[in-house]
Amino acid sequence: MILRTKLFGHTYEFKNLYDVMAKANEEKSGDKLAGIAANSAEERVAAKVVLSHIKLEDIRNNPAVPYEEDEVTRIIQDGVNEKIYEEIKDFTVSEFREWLLDSNTTSLDIKRVSKGLTSEMIAAVTKIMSNMDLVYAAKKIKVTAHCNTTIGEPGTLSARLQPNHPTDDPDGILASLLEGLTFGIGDAVLGLNPVDDSVESVTKVLKRFDEVKKKHEIPTQICVLAHVTTQMQAIKNGAPADLIFQSIAGSQKGNEAFGFDGSTLEEARQLALKHGTATGPNVMYFETGQGSELSSEAHHGIDQVTMEARCYGFAKKFEPFLVNTVVGFIGPEYLYDAKQVTRAGLEDHFMGKLSGLPMGVDVCYTNHMKADQNDIENLAILLTAAGCTYFMGIPHGDDVMLNYQTTGYHDTASLREMFGLTAIKEFDAWLEKMGYSKNGKLTDIASDASSLL
Repeated sequence: MILRTKLFGHTYEFKNLYDVMAKANEEKSGDKLAGIAANSAEERVAAKVVLSHIKLEDIRNNPAVPYEEDEVTRIIQDGVNEKIYEEIKDFTVSEFREWLLDSNTTSLDIKRVSKGLTSEMIAAVTKIMSNMDLVYAAKKIKVTAHCNTTIGEPGTLSARLQPNHPTDDPDGILASLLEGLTFGIGDAVLGLNPVDDSVESVTKVLKRFDEVKKKHEIPTQICVLAHVTTQMQAIKNGAPADLIFQSIAGSQKGNEAFGFDGSTLEEARQLALKHGTATGPNVMYFETGQGSELSSEAHHGIDQVTMEARCYGFAKKFEPFLVNTVVGFIGPEYLYDAKQVTRAGLEDHFMGKLSGLPMGVDVCYTNHMKADQNDIENLAILLTAAGCTYFMGIPHGDDVMLNYQTTGYHDTASLREMFGLTAIKEFDAWLEKMGYSKNGKLTDIASDASSLL
C-alpha cells in the first residue's frame, strides 16, 4: 500500500491504513474527540486520494481489529463468500465506487457482490462518496425481510410505531399506539423502549400490544426494546413476542459493554424461531449509532464510520428483520451539528444497505445538539429519496421518555404522499379497510382513534 501523496506542493504521509481511513472521514466531532481526525481540509482530501488507490484486498488483509482478538472481526471475515471476493479483490476503492455508481450496475449485481465484502471495504468506499453518491447508490439496493409481513418492497416506506411513556403506563402507551395506527404508522413494528427493564413490565407491554394486534387484526410485528436477556426470559415465561431486540456495537468489547456476545444473540434468535409468535424467518431487531464504541472506550482507535460499518457486518449473521441507526441520539460529542448528522445518516443507510440489511434510520437529534426539526426533515427527505426502509413514528416527533426529537406520525405520512409510496401491502390494505387511508392517502378520520377503542 502507498500511504502518501503530494497535494498543493505538500507531501502527506500516513502511518497505516486506519490512519488514512480516519483522516479520509468527513468531519465528525467523535473522531476529533478520539484524536484521530484530519487536521485540515487539505489533509482530509489527501487521505481520500490515498484511500482511493488502495485495493480491496489490502483492506481485507488488515481488519480494523485483529481476527484473533475480536469476535466481530471473526464473524465479518468468516462470512465472506470467497468466490465472489476473488472476483473483486483487485478493485481499488475508487474503482469500486465507480462500479457502484455505474448506471448499468443493478440491485442484483450489488447484492451479489456484497457477499464478498468486509465491513471495512464498505466503510472505505463510503468515505470517498459524496452525499448524492450515497443517495444514488443506496436507492439502487433493494433488501427485503419477512417477519409476519415483508419489509423493504419497492414502492413502500415503513415506520416503527414508538409509543414510549415516561412511566410505562399501559393506558398512556395505548393512547399513543392507537393514534399512531390511524396515521398509518406501525407497519414495521409496534416497538416500545421501556423505562422498566424487568421481565414483568416487558411482559405486560407485550401482552397489551398483542391484544391490540389481535383484536383489530393488524398485520404487523410487536417488540419491547428491553435488554436481550430480559426479552428472552419473558418469552420463556410465555410472553408473546414477534421480534427480539438488542443494541449492538462494532467490536467485541463494545458488545460486552452492552452485556452480550454473538452466542447470546444466536440463542435469542433460536428462541424466537421456536417460541416466538412470528412467522419468520427474520426475527431479530438491531439498533446502532455512530460513536457508541467510543463512548464505551471500545473503538480500538478506529474512526466511527468504520466501527459503524462493522455493526452491520456483525448484524448480518443473525438475519434481522429490522436494523436502524439512531443517528443523532448519542449527542454532539460524536455528531456535533445538523451537517454531521445528515452526513452520518446517509452514510449509515448506504452502508447498511450495501451490507445486505433492511435498513432504517431514526432521523433524530438531542436538545443539546446544533440541529432542529427542519434539519431532520431535510434528512428524512434525502433518505426517502435514497430508498430508506423505515423511520420512527412518535407523537409530534417528541419522545417524552428518551427526551430526544425524531420523526412524528405525520412526517412518514407526508413523505409517503410526496414520493408516491405506501405502507407494507397488507398493512396498507388494513388502513383502507379501517377507513384511515384511500388510494395511498390519509382520509379525514386519520388521527381519530375512537374506532379502535
